[in-house]
Amino acid sequence: MKKLAIALSILATLSTPALAAGDAEAGKTKAIVCSACHGVDGNSMIDMYPKLAGQQVTYLNKQLHDLRQAAHTGGKEGRNDPMMSAMAAALSDQDIEDLSAYFNAQTLVVADVKDVPELGEQLYKGGDMVRGITACIACHGPSGQGSEAAGFPAIAGQHANYIKIQLNKFHDTTRNNDLNGMMQDVAKKLTSEDIEALSKYISSIK
Repeated sequence: MKKLAIALSILATLSTPALAAGDAEAGKTKAIVCSACHGVDGNSMIDMYPKLAGQQVTYLNKQLHDLRQAAHTGGKEGRNDPMMSAMAAALSDQDIEDLSAYFNAQTLVVADVKDVPELGEQLYKGGDMVRGITACIACHGPSGQGSEAAGFPAIAGQHANYIKIQLNKFHDTTRNNDLNGMMQDVAKKLTSEDIEALSKYISSIK
């Protein structure tokens, strides 16, 4: 909670960063290689891979830079992912900007989700003060759209399985490129049941 408060106070004093000057049309051509996993329009049909459609430019840009950095440093820096780091390794800064602009311009498709656990909504909106779990709504907002200025991603309608995978990675600290370690702090306090419930609830947000 303290890290969240410090990070938000710092962000509040900064001016909104300029969005990447990407060319969505150029990004469309470059995204062809991404379509096998993420779909032609960024709506992945494979639930272990994220939907990128409508995601914030700032967040997409950061992730691609971090993935590329991991490839160039043998996983010592950035965000290390065996498949995506390899894919990002050869991307130029302009490629990253163009791809981010393209996927941001696409429309997210949200599937209907059945049997959403009440626990998921409870944790998302209110957290758990007893266990020191910050509510997801604090960073990702009531509609799950996040914050472009702060770099908090849109998560509404994302595949439940992908969310689950990422929360488990943050929990185990195998993913650690989050701002000030905030996601790791939250995720390490979540049980498997919490993660399952949150993942399903987030995937249902439209």
